[in-house]
Amino acid sequence: MARVRLSVPERRAELLGAAVEQIEARGVAAVRIADVATALGVSNALVLYHFSTKEKLVAAAFAHAAEGDLAQLRRLLGRRTSALRRLRAAVRWYAPTGRAKGWRLWIEGWSVALREPALREVTGELDRQWKAALAEVIAEGVAAGEFVCPDPTATALRLTALLDGLAVQLTSYAGAVPRSRAQEWVDEALAHELNLDRAP
Repeated sequence: MARVRLSVPERRAELLGAAVEQIEARGVAAVRIADVATALGVSNALVLYHFSTKEKLVAAAFAHAAEGDLAQLRRLLGRRTSALRRLRAAVRWYAPTGRAKGWRLWIEGWSVALREPALREVTGELDRQWKAALAEVIAEGVAAGEFVCPDPTATALRLTALLDGLAVQLTSYAGAVPRSRAQEWVDEALAHELNLDRAP
């Protein structure tokens, strides 16, 4: 059966989706252009036409994955409810005990980003956008009198640092931290950061 002819944006999205799957399965170091091509039943040349090197393909794949994560974050934070409810939903989704997928992908990306400037730029930008989005909703909650937080930016940094660290533990070291305990720590940290016991 002949393959459906895709537009350039559709083809790139298909290639990037396959690249993300291959990176998750094999790791950045082991994945090859040929793996992505084989997964889709296309030629290596087609992949290289859209992404001239493996490094460019990998950086673009991480950017593609980041766009999906950020879109979900924006949906959660854009709901018509209190800032606290939106923040809790976002933190629980992002936490390694939640429904967010791809922690193995991001841990792999952080490691490779130490040596790959293009990937470092992608992961750094995702990190900045996550922190900025959380800081914004925290500031909204403070302004609305929902909770007390003197420094929303610092709070967003501490929360994401905790979540990232727990993700490494839960993903890399099975059984190191029970998931239920990790969720308790996340809830406790959020309550502490927002001074919920002192909220109006």
